[in-house]
Formats: sequence, structure tokens, C-alpha cells
Amino acid sequence: MKTDNFGSIKRKTIIYIIIITSAVILYGRLFQMQILHRVDYEMKSSDNSIKSLELEPLRGIMYDRNYKVLVSNIPAYTLRITPAYYDTSLNKIIEIVIDADPGFIKDLLYKNRGYSKYLAIKVRREINFKTVAWLEENSEHLPGVDYIIEMQRYYPAGIMASHSFGYTKEISPDQLEKESKDYNLGDYVGHNGLEKTYEKLLRGSKGYKYVLVDSRRKQIGRYLNGVDDILPVKGNDLVLGMEASTQQVAEEEFVGKRGALVAIDPTSGEIIAMVSSPDYDLNQFSFFTSRDYLEDVYNDPGKPLFNRATMSVNPPGSTIKMLEAITALDLGLINTSYTTYCGGGFTYGRFFKCHGSHGTINVVSAIEKSCNTFFYKLIYKIGMEQWHEYATRFGFGQKTNIDLSEEVAGFFPAENYYVKKYGENWPKSIMASLGIGQGEISVTPLQMAQYVGLIANNGRMKTPHFVRGYIDPASEKLVPFDYKEIDTHINQAAFDVVKEGMFLVVNGHGTATHIRLPDINIAGKTGTAQNPHGKDHAWFVGFAPYENPKIVVAVLVENVGFGGTHAAPIAQKVIQTYLNSFKGEGKVLDEKIASLENN
Repeated sequence: MKTDNFGSIKRKTIIYIIIITSAVILYGRLFQMQILHRVDYEMKSSDNSIKSLELEPLRGIMYDRNYKVLVSNIPAYTLRITPAYYDTSLNKIIEIVIDADPGFIKDLLYKNRGYSKYLAIKVRREINFKTVAWLEENSEHLPGVDYIIEMQRYYPAGIMASHSFGYTKEISPDQLEKESKDYNLGDYVGHNGLEKTYEKLLRGSKGYKYVLVDSRRKQIGRYLNGVDDILPVKGNDLVLGMEASTQQVAEEEFVGKRGALVAIDPTSGEIIAMVSSPDYDLNQFSFFTSRDYLEDVYNDPGKPLFNRATMSVNPPGSTIKMLEAITALDLGLINTSYTTYCGGGFTYGRFFKCHGSHGTINVVSAIEKSCNTFFYKLIYKIGMEQWHEYATRFGFGQKTNIDLSEEVAGFFPAENYYVKKYGENWPKSIMASLGIGQGEISVTPLQMAQYVGLIANNGRMKTPHFVRGYIDPASEKLVPFDYKEIDTHINQAAFDVVKEGMFLVVNGHGTATHIRLPDINIAGKTGTAQNPHGKDHAWFVGFAPYENPKIVVAVLVENVGFGGTHAAPIAQKVIQTYLNSFKGEGKVLDEKIASLENN
């Protein structure tokens, strides 16, 4: 039988069929991969060869009212671990390098086990340059370990304002779940204060840098020379109503004291200064916070994390007497001719003492000399319901809605409170104590500042707030925020009478004559908040200049006694510093301010 080189035609045919079939399958597969599923495979190929690196945006800056930088950014190094490539045998070495407790890395990896192993975990922020140099030198022996440059908060003005500014903190799992579209593991987010309230404005947008990597994920160059890179967008800069030198003086005056201060511009509602003492060092919270510092802060009996300016509540003492006078004057129950005789006290069921025997006295003199007897009697003339209604107009018993997340409403009792507590025949002698700001009334320093701001500005004022607006990055112009106006709907004549009495407290024969200034007319009122747990708290509230108020101040100093002795001098220095700022540094930046604020 004749055969060819292949042994037989049949065998040759089979081999051809196999070759042709294989070729068809191969070319079909290539067609499928390169034509039909080209996009899918290109993406997979890119995943293997292109690495996306996040570029953190600069957080927005905070300026004071004169455009002095209060809160800024400085670069810092952050050590990271990517679990997919990390060798856990390096745990002890890394812990030694960053001075962490044994087991720190293991615990961190465990806490982040629910996230993608390809997501880098931020291990320690603000590592020093010596550590960075060590990482560079040993990079080939540290798979999955790298570092990035981030920005941490910096406070160049030399003031803390810790309860006002707040700080940023690594996002929690609960927050990450809610904000999953905008945040990633390890991102920092505003935790309290203005950092929290204005997080969306301050944060900015992330950028992305694409690099080529080899099979070991080692960077080997830029992808497309950076054509597809996305630049980060800086956060918006905020302009505050705070005045840096005034804030600094206020903080200095509270060193070694417990209490709070709030200073407001009565025409705009802007916070000029706010202090809660003791406070804490924001620099300790800007990145890595040591365990020792946290323990010291948490265990401090002075409670430095507690914002006394917006959350501490105490009786207002005699500072409430202006409210009582305004109420009676506006209702027409009294006028400047109305007088009361003070023989040293008042009897209603029991004897209520006055701190003097003032004789026949009218409303102006009663404020000047802080006559208890006048106001003991006056509250009975007003009645509980009208008293409570006017208190509500000034914002007592409710939050001011300042642009901070921490605030309490305090308490201002109405008649139904006592009916529920004692029954219909509740003891009316309670009203006498309320008339001099004692008893169940509780107010915050912020509420007191708003109250005096409304008096200074004749019953109208914008809601207290820190932030004036933000600077538009395109136009570089200030975009102001609009705040609700408070209107007490009270006759100006009532305010004129009360302000005259407050003027005499300082410039007549009142309880704060020692803070009188030769070039600035201060009007104010002292007060003492009774404290059942120790020495009484000292109050002073006031405004200046008397003729054209530009600043109101509320000061509370805890456990020191009389307001005139301890709180009034602090207010004097703050008022003096702020008004003098108009003569000095406050006007240096006029041209820049005008360029930002005028469209």
C-alpha cells in the first residue's frame, strides 16, 4: 500500500483538522480577548501595572477679622502599611522604630481586617525625619511599608481657642460608613469646633497620581507622564470675626483660673473672642496624640475638654436685673419716676436681705447700685408669665444656634414649672430669689453675651457666630454668610433707661467703678452666682463704647467671689485691647480687607 511521508492520507487529514481547529480556537480566543472583551482586559491589565496614589488636599485656612492667619497647615510624614504586601514578622521592628507599644501593629491590622487588604493603613502620623531616612534606606526589606507627606494643623498666631477651632481626628468606622463616598480609611475629619461645623468647606477634594508598578508593586515611573493625574483641590479659607490680639489677651487673663469669656460685636453678632478655661493644647491633637497627654487631659479635675463658654450653666446673679427692668419699662409698669423704698431688705413670707439700705430709689439708681430690694418687689409687679416671655425674647432657656456643635439651652422657669413641682399653691416667695438672678435660673456665658448684645444694640442683633464667610478661590473675594436676625420687639426707650444705669455702674457710684477708663466709656453690670458647692462665681457683663457699642463682653470666673473684684477687670482689658486694635494692627490690612470684601 502506497503511503506518503505522513504515513497515510487519513492521518494527514486528522493532523490538518487538529491544526486548523486549534488555529480557529486560538484566533477566536484572541478575537474574543482583543475585540469583544478588550475593555475588560485592559482594565485588568491596568490594575496589574498602574497604581493610584491619593493626593491629600490642603485643608482650608482660618483668618481672623483682620486677615491674620489663625489656623494653617504644615507638612508632616505619615507611615503606612498595605496589608496585601506586608510581612507581619516586621511588626516588632516597626513598633520599635515608631516607639509604639508591643502588639500595636497587630491590633491595628486586626481592627482594619474588614477593609480591602490593598488599602494602605495609616500607622503613625508625624514621624520624624530620622525615621523617614531609615525607611528609605531599608525600603527593599520592608514590603508593604511606605510613607506619604500629609498636612497637619498649625497655629501661627500663638493663640489656642481650642474649644472654638476644634481639631481633626481619624475618621471612625461609623463615620466612614455614613460618608463612604467622600472618605477613605485613615482620613482625618473635623471632630469638634469649627473644624467639624465647616468640614465640607474646609476639607477640599482629593487628587490622584497614577504610577507604573512592576509585578512586586514597586514604582517604576509615571503613567502617561501624568496626563491622567487629578490634582487635589484645596479647601476653602474661612474668615472669622475673631480678633487675634483680643483673643490672646483673654486667654492670658484666664491663666490659672476656671471660667469663660465671650466677646461679641453687637452690630454683626460675630464672636470677637471666646475662652473656656482651662483649655487644652491643639498642637497635641493636630496629628499623633500621646497616651500620656490624653490621660492627663481626661483626668484633669478642671475638665479642659468641657466648653464652659457654651455648656456651663450657672445662675446669672444680679446681671439679670437689666432684663427685669426692661420688661417692666416696656410693659409700662414703671418709668424713671417710679420709686421704691429700700430699708435693707424685703419681706415675703420671710426676709430677703439687700446688701445696703438705699432709701428711695428709681430704676436707674437701682441698676447702678444693684439694689436687691427694688428688684425683689419688681418681679411681683411683672408676674411670672410676662417675666418668662421676655426672657425668651432675649434667648434664655434656648440654644443660640451658634456655629459650634456643643451648646446647651440652660433653663429659665415659667409658672407651670413650679405648679408641676409644688402644685397650684406653690410658694410665691421663690419669685424674690428669681428677681435677683438666683434660684433655678441657669444660663451660659454665651447666652449672657447675646443678652447684653441685644441691650447694647437696642433689641436687635444677628445670631452669634464665628465665621463671617469664605474666600471664593476663583474670584478671591469674600463670600459672606447670612445669619438670622434676633428682634426682641421692645421699645428703645426701655433700653435707653437700662443702659444709663449700666453706664453708672462703671462711671457713677456703682459696683465696677475701678474699671473706669479715661478714654473709653464702659457700661456694665456685676453679679454673683451662688454656688452650693464652694465659693460663689463672679459675673461681669458689659459693652463699650457706651455712645456707639462695638464690643460686648460676658465674663464668668468660677469659685472666686464677687464679680466686680474678679470678672470686671478681665472684661476691661479685653475691651481695651479690642478697641485699641482699631488704632493699630486692626487697620494695617485695610487695603487687603477692602479687596476681599468689595466686589
